Amino acid sequence: MLDAQLSGRRHPADFPHGRWALPTFLLNATENTLISEIQIQIQQDLAAYDDGIEVLLAEVVGGSTLRVYIDHPDGVTLTLCERVTTALVGWRERYALEVSSPGPQRPLTRPADFRRFLGHRARVRTHAVIDETPGWAPGPRRGDRPDRRGHSFTGELLSASDSEVTLAVADGVIAIPYSEIRRSNLVEV
Repeated sequence: MLDAQLSGRRHPADFPHGRWALPTFLLNATENTLISEIQIQIQQDLAAYDDGIEVLLAEVVGGSTLRVYIDHPDGVTLTLCERVTTALVGWRERYALEVSSPGPQRPLTRPADFRRFLGHRARVRTHAVIDETPGWAPGPRRGDRPDRRGHSFTGELLSASDSEVTLAVADGVIAIPYSEIRRSNLVEV
């Protein structure tokens, strides 16, 4: 029944993956990373072009704009952004393309990203409301119950294991499993 209801609907993020829309972030259970399918494909496309380019985040915004944040060991310059834009010609045919450096609010999508910035302030937004009490279990995902939204935590990054990140927030310390993170980034002090 659901298949029949959705068969005529298409989402701009569908591109070559069939008729189902992909979420902006999804959990790659084998690597414990918060990476979109688009991000994986763009990283593969750019690896053939320049293996030093790291795709920090790739997301479809407003259904028609593809925003790509990149980093490079030599830094991100306007020339590098232009080269990446040229290399992503296939994506430009489907989307308005924005390529930029991460800036001071750098996205955090992998455990290595969190570990690299231990001691820095970060904002972590979750799918479900997280209860900081012992024995907490994940609640419903965003969209499952319209009256219940995720939560946002801002604090110092204390640790990052392969399964969760720990933040020192105003009310204490909280460990957030990667599977519950919807979006995260550094915060300027």
